[in-house]
Amino acid sequence: MFHELGVMQGRLSPPEPGRFQAFPRDNWRDEFARAKQAGFSYIEWIHDSYGADANPIFSGIGRRELAQLKAEHGIGTPAICGDWFMDFPLIRCTQEELSFREGHLRALIPIAREIGARRIVLPFVDHARITTDEEKGQVVSLLKRTIPLAEQNGIELHLEADLDPASFKEFLALIPSSLVKVNWDSGNSSGLGYKASEEFECYGDHIGSIHIKDRFRKPDGGVETRPLGTGSADFDDVFRAIRSIGYTGGFTLQVARGVAGDEVNFLRTQIDFLKSFTEIH
Repeated sequence: MFHELGVMQGRLSPPEPGRFQAFPRDNWRDEFARAKQAGFSYIEWIHDSYGADANPIFSGIGRRELAQLKAEHGIGTPAICGDWFMDFPLIRCTQEELSFREGHLRALIPIAREIGARRIVLPFVDHARITTDEEKGQVVSLLKRTIPLAEQNGIELHLEADLDPASFKEFLALIPSSLVKVNWDSGNSSGLGYKASEEFECYGDHIGSIHIKDRFRKPDGGVETRPLGTGSADFDDVFRAIRSIGYTGGFTLQVARGVAGDEVNFLRTQIDFLKSFTEIH
């Protein structure tokens, strides 16, 4: 079974100053040719606060230029990674702040449809992680309010969370919509000490998209993103788990960074690693 292979936006350019992952303000156009050169078929588009005023998806002119670049290089944009919601979480905020942030999500949904994205990844990790039952209830209520608009636009909402497998399964059972799915991340999983096969056994039927990276879990509890195969991820178990659910979607490489300016060559080494476990195109 072949899987489409994509890359997280920004990994094809040197990192933005002081940031590991961010919208590449000056280099986003160049990444289409680099993606083709490296062997990717799509770019997962980043929307964050850092690049908001330079991101072409927020203007008609910008979206037209984006469409031209996609057509020229044969590169798709099937997903938006909503890192803006890491900066402005949909929980632990005032009612006024929540209204603004929820409105921002609602505005993003038709934009996703216009650029050919079929999903928006909503991160509930790190600063935005869900920590209490009350916060779970708040997220469920927000999603229920948002689902009708997502249905109108044909957009799936993929949740990236660091809940333990049993808790995530219980949480997902509270959301009655096939449009709400899981974005599963091999690096987040390994960094938390989770086992992919146990996670997939709990909620594999909800997994709609996959990020591939590797993180090393340090003895002190810290984590470090490393090149594939050099962290704590058990990729034999990862791909057994992926096959167990008959997953047919793509893989987005959200991997560690190599030497600045040599992104294409480094990413090719990561693709070669992935090819030893699965068939990709």
